[in-house]
Amino acid sequence: MALGLAPRLRLAFLLLALLIIATAWVAFDLSQRERWNAVIQSGAVDQMAGAPPAEVRFAEAAVLAAKQDDQAALSLYRELQADSGLGQAARYNSANLLMSQAMQLQNSATPGQAIPLVELAKETYREVLRNDPGNWDAKYNLERAQRLLPDPEDGELAPMETPRGAERAATTMRGYSPGLP
Repeated sequence: MALGLAPRLRLAFLLLALLIIATAWVAFDLSQRERWNAVIQSGAVDQMAGAPPAEVRFAEAAVLAAKQDDQAALSLYRELQADSGLGQAARYNSANLLMSQAMQLQNSATPGQAIPLVELAKETYREVLRNDPGNWDAKYNLERAQRLLPDPEDGELAPMETPRGAERAATTMRGYSPGLP
């Protein structure tokens, strides 16, 4: 019996040690996340030593967007678009910011300035959909942008041109008086 207890006791101590190590690792990871969250909320990410992870930059852009600092948020989202994991979300969020700016401009004294922003947002939504055709949020927002500013039809792009050899009715009519005095 004494020999059978020793391996079980060793196994119990090993499991206890693994549990303590796992708990310490989770606590360390949680404290790191809390520290990053505090840095993001304070706006001091750029003051940290070293390059922050992409996830931190993404969260910083979201905080800037919530604080109505759209240009800084758009800049951060553009930096993240090349990132494989967060690129799609960064594109989608930047398109949403562009649409938000366009809606604000449309309700202002200069609604015509919203047109380029809506076009940029539509193109960004299309890019998101090219990479992920099943993104229903991007499909819905693209449809909303299309309703706000529809794409021109092919016939609307170029003005109507008269054929080269065509006659003009007003210049070829002779001797016609419309009956005016």
